[in-house]
Amino acid sequence: MDGLRQRVLALWRRTIALSWPIAVQQTFNTLMRTVDVIVTGLFSPAAVAAVGLADLYAQVPLRAGLGLGSGAIALSSQDTGRGDVDTRDQAITQALLIGFLVGLPLVAVGLVAARPLIALLGAKPAVVEMGGTYLAIVFAAAPMRIVGLVGARSLQGTGDTRTPMLVNVGVNALNIAGTVGLGLGIGALPELGVVGVGVATAVSRTFEAAAFGLAFLSAQTDPILRRPADRTITRQLVAVSLPNFAEGMSTSVANFPFNALLLTFGTDVNAGYHIGRRIYQQLAGPLYRSYNVAASIVVGQSLGEGDAEGARFAGRAIAALSVLTLGAAGGVLVVGADPLAGVFTSDAATRQYAATFARVFGVSMLSFGVFFPFAGSLRGAGDTRTPFYANFSGTFGFMLGFSYVAGVTLGFGLAGVYAGMILCYAWWALVAAAGFRWGDWADTAASMMAERADAGA
Repeated sequence: MDGLRQRVLALWRRTIALSWPIAVQQTFNTLMRTVDVIVTGLFSPAAVAAVGLADLYAQVPLRAGLGLGSGAIALSSQDTGRGDVDTRDQAITQALLIGFLVGLPLVAVGLVAARPLIALLGAKPAVVEMGGTYLAIVFAAAPMRIVGLVGARSLQGTGDTRTPMLVNVGVNALNIAGTVGLGLGIGALPELGVVGVGVATAVSRTFEAAAFGLAFLSAQTDPILRRPADRTITRQLVAVSLPNFAEGMSTSVANFPFNALLLTFGTDVNAGYHIGRRIYQQLAGPLYRSYNVAASIVVGQSLGEGDAEGARFAGRAIAALSVLTLGAAGGVLVVGADPLAGVFTSDAATRQYAATFARVFGVSMLSFGVFFPFAGSLRGAGDTRTPFYANFSGTFGFMLGFSYVAGVTLGFGLAGVYAGMILCYAWWALVAAAGFRWGDWADTAASMMAERADAGA
């Protein structure tokens, strides 16, 4: 037992060493979005709803970046573990190039169709006007957004979690300052309202992509940009990235009818949902996202070293740490939901709904504590399909399907929606845990590495 305890503690120390820069990075990421919600909340509930609805579409470049990032982190962590620097650097370079090209069509979509896209959700004219303008500005920086996400995940896969932290903290500090300054018209800056919030986001994401480009070109990071020459790497990147992109998009696509469902209960309900979601992401997001990435790094590198048993042990140990800490965060969220909601809005009805949604997320923290580390472990091995299956079936089956049937068809109202959300996240956890326990992800990783090694030879 002493040997097991020491092994677990050693792995927890490694996980914390990898995780704390990611947690800091994610804290500033969520703080940036939190400030956006707070500032728009000073305008009106309609402004909060406008930015929230626009962010549903703005998740497309986010999901594309995270999807390609999952491919980059899987290949870079595995190749770091097995000491193949050339293959690792080619994978990183190809992921960055693909990400930039994927983002270009979104620029055109934002210029042509931003307002009609918001109107499709059934929003009121004022919400359509503000949301459409905000979305067009954010989409203009879509290629930069994707490159920034891929650059961060690529470096994290090598074990360097500090450089992405430094870049991200600086960029988000710039974003926060721009949101407050341009949104509210602080000092000599013009008061641009929702437009100012969008401009701050677009400018900061452009700086982020440029910073990662300079990092790869400098001697400060180990990976370097190499001319792509291996189609095996391209194929594996796409094969690993697509299910992760589909996983994220399943949530994003389901959010459109889900937000439309919430709007049938009123704009204040929809605004309360976005505020409650922002509260839980600010409090718990840095934790579960850092465990997700740390699990990908540790499991991927262990598999690269040929230690499948160590990879399995690492995934279970990180999940245990995740459940303990996220369970505590969930308790804080349940108890403090009402005063936290009051930070975002002074509207009484919106505050009440926001607090309730925050408590729903707080109850679901244990599910997040199971899902994210196991999903990260699977992604580090190159198995992005199992998390996709979990997300897709849970999101459409429970968050959307159950919520509609219970809330509207059976007449339980918002209580049915709350139950659907809790069941969705519990299902995510169950499927991911089963996939980690019984899946063939270790063999998948071994096969991918052997294929890359043969192609390189």
